[in-house]
Amino acid sequence: MGTANKSTSTRPRARLAVAGLGRMGTVHAENVAFRCPSAQLAAVFDPRPEVAARVASEVGATAVPGYDELLGDPALDGVVVAAPTGVHADLALRAAKAGKHVFCEKPLSLERDATLEVVTALKGAGVNLQVGFHRRFDPSFSAAADRARAGELGDVYLFRASQRDMAPPRPEFLAGSGGIFIDMGIHDFDAARWLVGEVASVSARGTALSGPGFSEIGDFGTAVVVLTFAGGALGVLDISRVAGYGYESSAELMGSRGTVRIDEPFLRGYEWRSRGVANRPLVQSFDRRYSSAFVAELEHFARSIIDGAPPLVTGEDALAAFDLARAADKACRLGQEVSMAPAGQVGKDGAAVVAAARPGVPGRDR
Repeated sequence: MGTANKSTSTRPRARLAVAGLGRMGTVHAENVAFRCPSAQLAAVFDPRPEVAARVASEVGATAVPGYDELLGDPALDGVVVAAPTGVHADLALRAAKAGKHVFCEKPLSLERDATLEVVTALKGAGVNLQVGFHRRFDPSFSAAADRARAGELGDVYLFRASQRDMAPPRPEFLAGSGGIFIDMGIHDFDAARWLVGEVASVSARGTALSGPGFSEIGDFGTAVVVLTFAGGALGVLDISRVAGYGYESSAELMGSRGTVRIDEPFLRGYEWRSRGVANRPLVQSFDRRYSSAFVAELEHFARSIIDGAPPLVTGEDALAAFDLARAADKACRLGQEVSMAPAGQVGKDGAAVVAAARPGVPGRDR
């Protein structure tokens, strides 16, 4: 597993705790403990004592029996919130009240009001809020972004992204996930804004053909989204819970001077060939594809605390991606193109940035 970050170096390190030790929380705890030179894992917390004890023993940290006890440590600098989505907002708000910086997995909440409350409260408390949009820290995505911003692509006129899970998560997770657009698509919506710019309108179409369970919970197994960016460029996203062959997360930017394609589907860097056959195993899960990005985002979080600088991924980014995800869901169910309000504005109901819906785009296909 590696050796814990217990160096005697005088290099400053941020003391972090991880709250929530499911699949993602365990990955974060291991990364903070063993792979982030600017961080030290102070403690872990999970409401399941046996899980907390097991992970704590694996990473060489203290298992704290209660979240308030964890926050009560005056030497603790920040909390990595990786608990189920339904408690993200509560844990983040409590951390802010205790003066702790917060790294929170996406989404901040399944409700816009709660999302906005977290963003506002943490800013008011003077603590950093970084959200887990890990693609911004993936070496391939970030290199493409840097070269695009340097003008090498010229004027970008098409963004394409594919995100496909090999198999769907457990039914109990799906039921509380917020749906395919918020749970999965939110990463693509953030990448679209980051790589191209603000989105003016959204249309979408979804199906539940890949499994009976999706219809039962009112969700989709596969979806396609079309974005129109404020600058006139187009975006096309396809999202699937059930690809079958492996995990895929690819993207492409097409511009007037060139095209960049980001695609790392293979598990290993070699291909085994025999008579008439070439074999190259595929990545099967997101944690294998983005392992270096998960390390880099937490290292960045720790450095932002040490340096007193705001993180590169903010609460405002989380809110914008959430609004796009909810607009896609609305467009899909209504069969209409949904226009986004200009940045900084809120829809009439105070709960969305949806400004209008225009007919003409086919919607839900069940």
